[in-house]
Amino acid sequence: MADPPPLTTAELSRLAEFLYRRTGMVFTEAKRYYVERRVFERMSATSYRSFADYFAHLRLDADNEAESLINAFTVNETYFYREDHQLACLTTDLLERRVAEKRPGDRIRIWSAPCSTGEEPYSLAIWLLENWKDVDAYEIDIVGSDIDTDALQAAEQGIFGRRALMKLSPQLIRRYFQELDDERWLILDELRRSVRFSRVNLVDSGQTRPQGGFDVIFCRNMLIYFDEQSRRIAAENLYDNLLPGGFICLGHTESMSRISPLFEVCRYADAIVYRRPHGAGA
Repeated sequence: MADPPPLTTAELSRLAEFLYRRTGMVFTEAKRYYVERRVFERMSATSYRSFADYFAHLRLDADNEAESLINAFTVNETYFYREDHQLACLTTDLLERRVAEKRPGDRIRIWSAPCSTGEEPYSLAIWLLENWKDVDAYEIDIVGSDIDTDALQAAEQGIFGRRALMKLSPQLIRRYFQELDDERWLILDELRRSVRFSRVNLVDSGQTRPQGGFDVIFCRNMLIYFDEQSRRIAAENLYDNLLPGGFICLGHTESMSRISPLFEVCRYADAIVYRRPHGAGA
């Protein structure tokens, strides 16, 4: 069956507005091919040839179609130990500053948002076990969140291919994974149980607020998909979920200083990160 006709400018605009209101992500005419490819896949999956009919189905959210479409538009490109200089900063600098305000046995909370298919929060768990001398002295709570429910389901299953493990040494793979068939590896149950997953839209304070206060947040390569207003809203929601003195790590192309004045810039040997000041809304 041939593809549906290209979206008109008005149809593309309506779809982009729908996605923006639901996710904060911005899709313009420049991303027409990216948008059409994904919406045509959803139209085929739901047996619609007419965009008008599909869009009516989407707006009614029949069969949770809005969730399925949003899942199709999320980017889940990641792998274990990505931007590991930030992981080094976590154990060399950030956690040392956080535990200075705590007692042994207290809780350390780390949030990976978005977490995609789980590589990043599981990387945090492995890195802490391998590199933080005080890992057993505190109760560590790692939370992974994403707007993509398919990605979250994959994260909870904990099965990864060779590319996801490409930066891990053979020793780490043997230590923390069980080899399956077809070049797939299952992360050990103990590690899977150490991470909790939840669906969260970062521009929706009703979804971010219940996550609670964190010592460190990793939010990498997400804000680049937002416009200025959505970035500011997401930054404020992340700020509200940081404990006073807590840190946020962004992707290497992102700068919180250009988004929000709420955070302090902290420059360490391994990374530049951002901190919620003490006494700020505490």
